[in-house]
Amino acid sequence: MAILQPLIDMAEICYRQGIRHVVISPGSRSAALTLAFARHGGFQAHVCIDERSAGFIALGMAQQIDSPVVLICTSGSAAYNFAPAVSEAFFQQIPLLVLTADRPKEWQHQYDGQTIYQTGIFGPHVKRSFEISPDYQHPDVQWAINRVTNEAINLTSVVPNGPVHINVPIREPFYPSGTEDFNASGAVRIVKKQESEVVWPQAVWEELLDEWEDASKILIAGGQGKPDEALNAVLGRIMEEWQIPVLGDCLANLSGKEVIRHHDLFLGTKEAENLRPDLLITFGMSFLSKEFKQFIRKNPPKYHWNISRDAFLADPFQSVTRDISGNAASLFEKLFEKLDYQSFVENSDLGHDTSFHSLWLQIERNARQRKHETLKNLSTFSDLTLLDSIFRYVDSQYQLHVANSMSVRYANVLATENEWTGVYANRGTSGIDGCVSTAIGAARVNGKPTLLITGDVAFLYDRNGLLIDNLPQNLKIMVLNNAGGNIFRMIDGPGSLPELETFFETRHSFSARRTCEDSGIAYFRVSGHGEAESIVKEFLNFDGIALLEGFTDPVENTKAWKALKRAAY
Repeated sequence: MAILQPLIDMAEICYRQGIRHVVISPGSRSAALTLAFARHGGFQAHVCIDERSAGFIALGMAQQIDSPVVLICTSGSAAYNFAPAVSEAFFQQIPLLVLTADRPKEWQHQYDGQTIYQTGIFGPHVKRSFEISPDYQHPDVQWAINRVTNEAINLTSVVPNGPVHINVPIREPFYPSGTEDFNASGAVRIVKKQESEVVWPQAVWEELLDEWEDASKILIAGGQGKPDEALNAVLGRIMEEWQIPVLGDCLANLSGKEVIRHHDLFLGTKEAENLRPDLLITFGMSFLSKEFKQFIRKNPPKYHWNISRDAFLADPFQSVTRDISGNAASLFEKLFEKLDYQSFVENSDLGHDTSFHSLWLQIERNARQRKHETLKNLSTFSDLTLLDSIFRYVDSQYQLHVANSMSVRYANVLATENEWTGVYANRGTSGIDGCVSTAIGAARVNGKPTLLITGDVAFLYDRNGLLIDNLPQNLKIMVLNNAGGNIFRMIDGPGSLPELETFFETRHSFSARRTCEDSGIAYFRVSGHGEAESIVKEFLNFDGIALLEGFTDPVENTKAWKALKRAAY
């Protein structure tokens, strides 16, 4: 038996549990873990020297395949660098299995290299943190490692999904001899987790139906979520047959021409005064639209059902009256069936106000028309005009990834009429770290043309993600380079401060050109109206990974954005 046989068995357990991808950051103390997965033969191993980028690359993969991805790093501060991605995965409910190599406990605080306190290092940002014993030869330890590995893998995919951490102290020697066998032992045992299905009693359904009947104006709203055919199908029937408005940010991935998408542009207007619902039904994770959250806080409904698979009561609208645990598509299906049957038996309609749906649609159409008119009349080159060109020429096969700050806000207004195969952003913690790496990870496994829209600061902050071999050739990157954090000019507060440029925008003169040269990425640049259309087309038609950098002026960007917002009022 190999000296670190239980670690070899860990890899085998991961494989038999269906894991196929492992992201590895090189190191010495983690050598046995690395070799166990690299020599197994059943995994696609992705090597990234920067642990922070590695974490987000793994997150992007797991986000797409909806299955856990393994992360491996050495001991010491390396583990801390996984923390941004781990916290994002926790709040975005993405399954990761994080394996951190460690020194044995007796070497802590002995001035020994790469030795820190790694037990529970990710705190409450993992579903659970395990630690195994370094005394691998004892039969009880071998049994415990097998059990813990199974439990950790299963826990990543128990709803709500999320990251799970195993800290792995390893004693020396940990490099194998030349003749050492790296095959799994006969002691490997697989434990599957079977979740139970919850069935509500009839009394619960009667309460829900009573509240439905008591509500005249009904609104359904979706937060961040993956594309879901079943969910879109049932919401389509609800919109068409029941005439109930359905609202969704771009990250909700809702399909259908009648979905309310331009609420960012009209919920602060006088037109919105009559849009308060009696019953609000929400589902999904975070809502991007600040305007929608503020509108509901100021105009709380009588009833608010929130459908969630979260372990916490999330109430960003400050109005939830019923926290419903379950899958949104299944619950809407059952609700549709019960109300449809009730309507048939009683030979009556559902009793809600269908003119409420018409009002939402009319205001939505007005906002969309004003948006197009404003964009058409913008004469100065800006982020808005460049993105408008991108979204007009990109085809419907693309998956869209957007960085945080202004990029995702632009997308929520401008990318609403494209038929994307999915729209994604790191809105779990809403940080700018990891946006590039997440898109790289996604593009590696999604098999689709992938477009990333990012600002210059977010790109520069995460360009280490491009330091990997075999960058995905299906990835296109659009960098909005306005020489700083332009969002601080857009929001109330910092825009009027004399310290704006130095301490908030952090003005710079960097570009993405040399990063592209280092990483073998085709580079395009645009800085004016006249050349934009042709360069955008050339960029999108390029066969392989490419980056388009648009150089815009922050003052003009602010004017254009405020003009668009004013047009809605």
